[in-house]
Amino acid sequence: MNRATRITLLVLFGLFFLFPLYAMADFSTRNLIAGGRTAAAWRNLVTDEELYHAIVVSLLLAVFTVIAMLVLLVPTMIWVRVRARWAARVVEFLCLLPLTIPALVIVVGLRNVYLWVTYLLGESALTLTFVYVVLVLPFAYRAIDSALSAIDLQTLSEAARSLGAGWLSTIARVIVPNIWSGILSAAFISIAVVLGEYTVASLSGFDTLPVQIVAIGKSDGPTSVAASLATLLLGFALLLILAVLTRGRRRTLGVQP
Repeated sequence: MNRATRITLLVLFGLFFLFPLYAMADFSTRNLIAGGRTAAAWRNLVTDEELYHAIVVSLLLAVFTVIAMLVLLVPTMIWVRVRARWAARVVEFLCLLPLTIPALVIVVGLRNVYLWVTYLLGESALTLTFVYVVLVLPFAYRAIDSALSAIDLQTLSEAARSLGAGWLSTIARVIVPNIWSGILSAAFISIAVVLGEYTVASLSGFDTLPVQIVAIGKSDGPTSVAASLATLLLGFALLLILAVLTRGRRRTLGVQP
């Protein structure tokens, strides 16, 4: 494939993906009553109290979900690969299982568990963190598993241990820097999943950003589209950051992209 063909295909694909975003931006800035342009829909993202609260809740859920997922998954996957290889298939099966279970079934199945969660922690939307950790496990597992497969984990851990490092020090100072791209991928994918998740939050009766977008869309289309576009742009920004950080790390390690 010559250079001209590649450029043509890139332009066509770029237009294919950018045109819907342009249409969303156009609609969200259009004054449907008086005509012309207005930024009222974008101002509503911070001036509308319910929408602003939903944005804050979703962002906090994303942060808490990423932290809980990494604390749970990274040490477990490292330990399984180093000390308990017999459990690798079991861990993989458990992590991928949420892909096969509909969100409705998950909500119904966790209802009795959540009675205790709300009793102990209160009826806060942030308790959705526990469900979202389960939902992001399949995507996070694959990202971290690929990063671990690319390094000689056994040699690295044994070398660190032979030099007197404890397990926490080995994980934090030796292994994590070598799988940083996988951790970033898992974190960003998890953020995207949390910010776009609607079914569980809606069925559980919590007011998150996707739920608010659907509710506002019934009465204020431009604001709903503006919130959706902002979420998409955040996802694109995270992907760009991931690409830049990954490329910078490859250059630091002397690896050709």
